[in-house]
Amino acid sequence: MCANYKPLTLAQLHQLGLPEYDFDCPEEIYPNYETPLLFKSAQGLEWRKVHFGMIPKWADDTSIALKTYNARNETLMQKPTFQNAVSKCKFGVIPVFEFYESKYIEDKPQRWGVRRKDGQAFFIAAIYEICQKGDEIIRSASMITMDAADHPMMKDFHEPGHVKRSVIVIPQQRLDEWLSWKSPNILSFVHGFPAEEFECSHVPKIKIEKISPQLNFFD
Repeated sequence: MCANYKPLTLAQLHQLGLPEYDFDCPEEIYPNYETPLLFKSAQGLEWRKVHFGMIPKWADDTSIALKTYNARNETLMQKPTFQNAVSKCKFGVIPVFEFYESKYIEDKPQRWGVRRKDGQAFFIAAIYEICQKGDEIIRSASMITMDAADHPMMKDFHEPGHVKRSVIVIPQQRLDEWLSWKSPNILSFVHGFPAEEFECSHVPKIKIEKISPQLNFFD
């Protein structure tokens, strides 16, 4: 499952011929961070800044996104969190440069990054929701996942013996088809990404040392 990733860069956005978005986002995204989502409207391709993690109308607050950032394709219509979005075919993509998974080496987790070999960004299938709480309009999205027990790359991630999952990558040639899809049945899109086009490596998380106010005073 994916809980951390880097969104596409401006150069990658231009490389894919996508429209630009006019808001900032962090260099790395975690659950409940705001992230760019690409979807299709009557006007064409559009961007929205959304919370990474579905926030349904009935949720008490946005902290539910810390648990809803991934949605299993097998149970989308069975989970109250995702039912409305799927039944209304609110499909989008979250374009990313690299996403991170845990690989266990000698029983210890390491953070590994998965990216395309050609350096291009790629599209992760997502569902999104828009709801209003009081005067606030909240937009949110979850990545859709699939079983990865047989995937040549993704089967090596997560805890040994644990359930293996992978995000669903939408090929660029099927992007318009996915964004225009009008059925809750998405099985035709549930395919493991071509491992030969991707690579992965150990990417340790950078530790940022905190500087005390006293030291800042003398800068």
